Amino acid sequence: MNTFSVGFRTLFFKEILRFWKVATQTIAAPVVSAMLYLLIFGHVLDGRVEMLDGVSYTSFLVPGLVMMSVLQNAFANSSSSLIQSKITGNLVFILLPPLSHVEILSAYVVASIVRGLAVGFGVFVITAWFAHLSFVAPLWIVVFALLGAGILGTLGVIAGIWAEKFDQLAAFQNFLITPATFLAGVFYSIKKLPPFWLAVSHFNPFFYMIDGFRYGFFGQSDVSPWTSLAIVAVFFVALAAIAINLLRRGYKLRH
Repeated sequence: MNTFSVGFRTLFFKEILRFWKVATQTIAAPVVSAMLYLLIFGHVLDGRVEMLDGVSYTSFLVPGLVMMSVLQNAFANSSSSLIQSKITGNLVFILLPPLSHVEILSAYVVASIVRGLAVGFGVFVITAWFAHLSFVAPLWIVVFALLGAGILGTLGVIAGIWAEKFDQLAAFQNFLITPATFLAGVFYSIKKLPPFWLAVSHFNPFFYMIDGFRYGFFGQSDVSPWTSLAIVAVFFVALAAIAINLLRRGYKLRH
């Protein structure tokens, strides 16, 4: 067994156990929150608005809520783990062993993907009871779920490295992650927006993650899924390169 597999697997399992031990908070709570969104928005708007041809609003909403849960929880997993390690001082036990920067990033990101997908699956199981869903292109669903969770897991690593206290991390999430997610078409089709906000939405990479994911269910989307895939893939590679560079430099990790 080579060094990569040992180092990666050890840190990966540590991250899995970290969130699984408090599954009520890390898994169940986000599922309940998504359920509340569905009950409120679905009850109020179902039958009154139509975002996609032949698709009820509740059905339209479910994939958006699933993907939103995947993204937010993937980010929360890696970012919270790193900031906790920095504040408690146990980050040294990750930096001292002979782990490469790619191993460290991979372990955090893959664990974040697991948590994001676990929450997303829970949201889907609960919310699917209230909507009629089709699976026109299931491969697109899997691809965008994995890429989206990977992107937010990587962004969580960057935020965790940058932040020096929980307040800074909370600001990063409250003023960047949450608005970008909510304004990415979770609750609406961007085609319904005025021209200015329609143009702004095309600069939000979160929109392409959610739009591509929703395409897998209904075969309809606001932009081509291939365009979304290209943008999301480039965004992932760029963030991974930034994260690896920060880890290599020891930015705010070694004092």
